[in-house]
Amino acid sequence: MAYVLGQVSYSIPEEMAKGSVVGNIANDLGLDLKRLKSGKARVYTGGGAEYIGLNKDRGVLLIQERIDREALCGETTPCALHFQLILENPMELHQLKILIQDQNDNPPQVLYPVQTGGSVVAEMVPRSADVGYLVTKVVAVDVDSGQNAWLSYKLQKATDRALFEVGLQNGEIRTIRQVSDKDAVKQRLTVIVEDNGQPSRSATVIVNVAVADSFPEVLSEFTDFPHDKEYNDNLTFYLVLALAVVSFLFITCLVVIISVRIYRWRQSRILYQSNLPVIPYYPPRYSDTLGTGTLQHVYNYEVCRTTDSRKSDCKFGRAGSQNVLIMDPSSTGTMQRIQSEKSILDEPDSPLEVGYLGAHL
Repeated sequence: MAYVLGQVSYSIPEEMAKGSVVGNIANDLGLDLKRLKSGKARVYTGGGAEYIGLNKDRGVLLIQERIDREALCGETTPCALHFQLILENPMELHQLKILIQDQNDNPPQVLYPVQTGGSVVAEMVPRSADVGYLVTKVVAVDVDSGQNAWLSYKLQKATDRALFEVGLQNGEIRTIRQVSDKDAVKQRLTVIVEDNGQPSRSATVIVNVAVADSFPEVLSEFTDFPHDKEYNDNLTFYLVLALAVVSFLFITCLVVIISVRIYRWRQSRILYQSNLPVIPYYPPRYSDTLGTGTLQHVYNYEVCRTTDSRKSDCKFGRAGSQNVLIMDPSSTGTMQRIQSEKSILDEPDSPLEVGYLGAHL
């Protein structure tokens, strides 16, 4: 049977660092460290198990994860975590309560007027408006709680500060004098929304106001309504930068292409105007395919000459041929063709001797 013997409560700020000490549970409940170990002390945290842990060696509660009050409790106040410290032999239960204090960690959020970037949203004020005319109301919220969520509104800049004012607590923008025909059609107001935290956080909202009696007049004037200067300056800078980069790349590619074409043209001109002789190259065993009479194979010649021209002879070798033509100078011009099954001409290095027989000059 379990008995509830003690109860303790702690109050901590949100966003405490991991490992921070919540409190010394052993001292606050009058428990000995040996009792925590022998009783197998543990903390039952239910839905908040990931946030709080027990160190039995030191007898303290520790932060295991950062606690965001808004994520944990939303708009519910107060925000608290409930735990039980459980010991065995004998069974004991101790109730624990941890209050989460809000910290000013969120700035105000502007709901109206909606900030639309480059587009223009303007409130219209007739020129017949009296003092105290309600132009519009700035609406903002803060998700923090308590005094951290108390908001105040201040007019930071205006085209004509003598024409408009902003309610400190309610954010209402009203006229503080009679509108005249001399007032500019385009009016621009900058409103600062601050919370009451320490240190305070703020948000800025731009309110465009048109002083005119008809919509066509507003439309004609607001086609060139000044946008946020910083936004326009940044946009112009990036556009100019992009244009410069593209132009540089285009010019670089153009120069490279022209340089390559000029180089190739000059090389072709140099080769064309050169007067160097052209020496043809004929590979070994060159064959004449055009029928000009050039020998189709390589031939070896050996010429022997003596003082007696009748004894002069000529030796030549021809590789791989079985057809031999023999010309007798003493004959009347008839050629004899000798066909042999096997001739010494079949030998690659065997010469054939042709002599002039009985020829007398």
